[in-house]
Amino acid sequence: MTKRHIVIATRESPLALAQTESIKALLMKQYPHLSIELLRITTQADKRLDMTLTEIGGKGLFVKELEEALFAGRADIAVHSMKDVPMELPPGLCLPAIGKREEPRDVFISNQYESFATLPKGASLGTSSLRRQTQLLAIRSDIVFHSLRGNINTRLNRLDTGDFDAIILAAAGLIRMNLSARIRSYLSIEQSLPAAGQGALGIECREDDERILAMITSLNDKITHDCVSAERALCRRLGGGCKVPVAAYAEIHHGVLSLQGLVASYDGIRILRAKWEGDPAHASRIGTKVADALLQQGAEKILKEFQ
Repeated sequence: MTKRHIVIATRESPLALAQTESIKALLMKQYPHLSIELLRITTQADKRLDMTLTEIGGKGLFVKELEEALFAGRADIAVHSMKDVPMELPPGLCLPAIGKREEPRDVFISNQYESFATLPKGASLGTSSLRRQTQLLAIRSDIVFHSLRGNINTRLNRLDTGDFDAIILAAAGLIRMNLSARIRSYLSIEQSLPAAGQGALGIECREDDERILAMITSLNDKITHDCVSAERALCRRLGGGCKVPVAAYAEIHHGVLSLQGLVASYDGIRILRAKWEGDPAHASRIGTKVADALLQQGAEKILKEFQ
């Protein structure tokens, strides 16, 4: 028997609310008589915008308080951007559903310039991501990078008030916020390999909540789930989160899963890449294979620089 009322834990940022509303709509479509309440939580990561994510403890802070609401029984499910979810879940929680992935690439946004390539020498570029910064430094060492945190509108406002010549954001967030018009150009996968799980939404719940599990498992998109599983397995093997520049992106074509992985040094001078493909049923194993290939190239030495 399905539940008649469920509570969804979500961050209070406009993007998080938009993402949660999209999951709510899918549930309402499947269960028309269901009533759904949103539990809005302002996380510590949302409050401490004066510090980088690395300084305050990483992206895990975006999900920690939502998970606490699950444990306390104040919420039945929590909706997360998969790139924010730590590689190891707390015992007792699970991710039974990952929704169909939105556009996974990063995008270039500027009011003056058409693309990353057309930025003048010494231009200031805002990004919150070491992963993006190191990869783009490898292409343009003449660009000056600055830390940029806050919700999407905050970041766009800082661009509009002249703090930066350009900023880099994930395409998925802009699309979900109906802000695609701000995108000047897309960065290719070769220019900026995405973060593990970028563009995908995960639905987390308690492992022992059988009624909720039965309701939300149907929202799982198998292709996205397999791709994200491979990406997360790579990061888990390398111990990578937002504190280190690790990138992972998988695609499935004609029944074959292909995973690319990357580790970069802080200055972008050393960039290690590896790739593996195989049966999507062995997604996690493929992730581990790519991670091992990166370790054989010396990834561990690079990653130690960030500890």
